[in-house]
Formats: sequence, structure tokens, C-alpha cells
Amino acid sequence: MSKKGILLVNLGTPDSTSVGDVRKYLREFLMDKRVIDIPFLNRWMLVNLIIAPLRSPKSAKEYLRLFDEKGSPLKYFGFEVRDKLRRELNDDYRVELAMRYQNPSLKEGLDALKTCSSIHVIPLFPQYASATTGSVIDKVMEITKTWQVIPDLKFTAQFFEEDLFLETIADNAKKLMSATNYDHFLFSYHGIPERQITKASVDEYCTFGDCCASINEKNKYCYRAQCFATTKLLAQKLELNEESYSVTFQSRLGKTPWIQPYTDEALKDLATKGIKKVLAFSPAFISDCLETTVEVGETYQEDFKAAGGQQWDLVPSLNAEDKWVDCLKTIVLR
Repeated sequence: MSKKGILLVNLGTPDSTSVGDVRKYLREFLMDKRVIDIPFLNRWMLVNLIIAPLRSPKSAKEYLRLFDEKGSPLKYFGFEVRDKLRRELNDDYRVELAMRYQNPSLKEGLDALKTCSSIHVIPLFPQYASATTGSVIDKVMEITKTWQVIPDLKFTAQFFEEDLFLETIADNAKKLMSATNYDHFLFSYHGIPERQITKASVDEYCTFGDCCASINEKNKYCYRAQCFATTKLLAQKLELNEESYSVTFQSRLGKTPWIQPYTDEALKDLATKGIKKVLAFSPAFISDCLETTVEVGETYQEDFKAAGGQQWDLVPSLNAEDKWVDCLKTIVLR
């Protein structure tokens, strides 16, 4: 009997911290039409003539702060999760790991599951966005459409409401909260351009305001609304009152409007208001990466203290926590 294929897919990481490998990664990542959604020629010139050449040396230095003796945490934790999930599932399943950009490639992961009776693709992004989950689905369809035999395909578009996902984050937070009495809790999500939200808006429902206050049929795939929903669910787990936490968005690029409020501006406002101790969360990421460890954990800590704050801690990512693996098992077996 053919096995059922499970493909875990994360964003990706450079093969090394060399400028050449970082440049290669940035080019593949930023040339994705769902990431920088402008006409091809404009995107090609922007990425290959400006962003990749200019940002690669700086980004390579940042990756040096992230990589350790085992390499990229996003990659080695990914393999650890894959191996744990393999052990949790029975012999009816075959589990592989792939990256949307660089290695192990999405094609490599799919090819390993080509003879399976079905393939369940799980993009490892809790909230749906066109530039992440949408891009993975797009690429999977592009690859498999050339196969003579296409097995049953299934996608998990988002999982921010999964109880074990939320519990793992809450458990990690409680360990820090037991040692420190924090003044404020900041939930920082990766930002995206406002136009990507607007293009996906049903009946022009999106206003970037109260429309994100709750999830409904019109905004159930709105990334911003899902981020607010994730925060509310985590706040309930941690018994936080509404005045004690805020939602912000990080990592904006370029001059066009991105979804707000911006994390780098919000943390300075907190400091000027007398907030001294902040516990930061990164619930859009399941693994340590540049945006969590370096940006939120180190750069924002420095900025907060420079603005007058005293303590800035980051809740650890899910990485290869057993409860997180149990969450993936639940999604697979459902």
C-alpha cells in the first residue's frame, strides 16, 4: 500500500553566511512575484540591480549573528521536527522537509513523495499570506502540473487557531513571566505591504481598522485580521487584559505603506510612556530566524533600551518543542 506523503515547508535560509550565498537567497526570495508584487521587469531591476547587490553584505553580517556551529536554526530545527514527526506517525506516512527558497528545495521534497497515494503540504506559517502560504501553494502547483500522475493534494492554509500551537507559545511565555513582572506584552508579526491586503479584500471590506477586530467570512484569509485573532487567543491563554498588550508589524521594506502599527515605532512610544519591562512575542514564526533572534530579540532590545526602557525579552520560538510536533501530528491525522 502506498504511503501518505507529508511535506513540511518553511520559507528558507541561505546555505551559508557568505555574501554570495546570501545574495543567491535574496534573489530567489525577492524575485517571487508574490513577495514583491510588481511587474516582472521592474522587479528584476529592483532586486538584481539594487536590493541584492546592496543588501547582501549587510544581511550576511546579520546571518553571522544567527548561524551557530550547526548552521541555520530554521533549517536544523526543521529537520528535527521532521524526524520527530516521523517517529510520531506510523509507517503509513512519509514525512519530508522543504524550503520555498534554497535548500532542501520544494522540488526535491515533492519528488521524494512522488509515489505516495496523497501529499499533504503544510506550509509552516501560522497565518495565511499570499507572500508565504500562497507562494508555497503556487509553487507546488507549478511543479506537480508537469507530473504524469498527480496524487491527491491537500494544503493546510493556516493553523493559528490550533490549540497546541497556542499552548506551546503560552508555555514558553509563562516560564519568563514567572521570573519577571512585565509592564507590557508586545506581539510583533512580520509586515506586508497594504496593497497585498487590499488586493485580497472581499467586497472592499478591508479598511485597516476595526475590520480586523474579529474573523468572519469576508476577512478569514486576511493576514492582518489573523494576526489580531492570534494575539487575542494567546492573551486568553495568558489571562492578559486588553490594556496590557499591543499588536505591531515589523520588517517593512521600501517606501510604500505597510500594515501598521510598526514595531520599531511602537517600542519607542512604550518607552516614552514609562514602560520599563516588555515581553515580546513573534507568533508569525515557528522557528528561530533572522526576524526573531536578531531583529526582535537583539535589535529591538537595543532600540527599546536606548529609548529609556530597562528590560526587553523575547519568547522563544516553537523550534522543535514536543507539543509543537504534537500540533503537527494533530493536523496530519485530522
